[in-house]
Amino acid sequence: MPDNIPQTMQALVLHDYQENYREVLHVEECPVPQPGEGEVLVKMSAAPVNPSDLMFMQGQYGFRKETPIVPGFEGAGTVVAAGDGLLPSVWNGRRVACVATTDKNGSWAQYMVTNATSCLPVGGEVSDEQAATRFVNPLTAVALLERARELGARAVVSTAAASQVGRMVLRLANSRAVAAIHIVRRQEQVDMLREMGGRYVLNSSDDDFDAQLHDLTRELKATVLFDAVAGELTGRVLHQMPSGSTAIVYGALAMAAIQMHPADLIFKNKRMEGFWLSAPQKSLNPLSLARLLAAGRGVLGGDATTRTDIRGTYSLADAPDAIAAYEGEMSAGKVLIKPWA
Repeated sequence: MPDNIPQTMQALVLHDYQENYREVLHVEECPVPQPGEGEVLVKMSAAPVNPSDLMFMQGQYGFRKETPIVPGFEGAGTVVAAGDGLLPSVWNGRRVACVATTDKNGSWAQYMVTNATSCLPVGGEVSDEQAATRFVNPLTAVALLERARELGARAVVSTAAASQVGRMVLRLANSRAVAAIHIVRRQEQVDMLREMGGRYVLNSSDDDFDAQLHDLTRELKATVLFDAVAGELTGRVLHQMPSGSTAIVYGALAMAAIQMHPADLIFKNKRMEGFWLSAPQKSLNPLSLARLLAAGRGVLGGDATTRTDIRGTYSLADAPDAIAAYEGEMSAGKVLIKPWA
C-alpha cells in the first residue's frame, strides 16, 4: 500500500438486516482494506443512495453479505492502489465509476476495494456527483430499452416514470424515436415529464386512467412494460395492454406481491419477466449485452440523456438524514453521500 494511504477510515456500517435499518447503521472507524489480485482500492468521492440500497439493508435484496457490512452499491472516486494484474495497474491513478463486489464492503466509506472489472473510466468533463450515479441507473435504462428492442416492441410503457430511471427512459426513448407512455401518480409529475419532452404522460390517480391506457397502448402498439413498482399496479397496467405484451419488472417500490388476471396469461399470451442489472447475461443476448457495454462507455463520457437530477449531498455523519430524505420522496432527486465532507 502507498505510504500516503492511512491505516483507518470512516465508514457507514450496517450491523443487521431489518426494516428500520437506521437503528443499526452507524458511522465507525474501520481498517482501510487492501486490494488483492485483480482488485483496486478506490478513494471514494461520492456515492448515491438507491432503492436497491434500501432493499439491501432491509434484507430483501437478491443477496446478503455477512454483517457488519458497509452498504452502498455504486459510487465514484480515484484508484489509489492496485492489486496484481494488468487491468488494476491500468486503472491506478485514474478517476472511475465503480460498483461494489457481492462479498465485501460497499461504497459508503472513504475507501472501497472492488474488482478492476467493476470499474469504468470517467471523462474529465463529468463531475464527481454525476460520475457516482452513472452506473446502476443509466445502464438499467439502456438495458431495458435493449430488451424492448429484442422483444420487437414498437412502443413501451414505463411506471414510476418520475424516478431517475424513468426520466432516463424518457430521454433515451426520445433520442431513439421510440414512443413511450410514462405513468406517474401526481399531476405535478405529469407536468414535469411533459416539460422534459414526454408526449404521452398518464396519471394513475385519474378516474379514467385505465381507459386512457387501454386506448393509447393500442394506438401506439405498446407491447413492453418497464415496471419499477410491482404490487397491484403491474397487473393493472399489463391488463390494459395488447395481447402478447410483456412486463419487465426491475423494481419493487410497492414492496408487495404482483397481482395478475389469469385471463391475461391464458387467453392473451401476456408474459412477465424480471430484470436485474447484476446478472445482465440472463436478461440480454450477447449482441444486446455488447450494445449495453458500449452504451456504458458513452454515458460515462457525459451523455446528457442519462444525467441524474441531484437533490443534495451529505457527509457520512449526516447520511441517516440523507437516507430518510431520499426514502421519503425518491422522485425529488438523488441524494449523495460524500465521505470526505
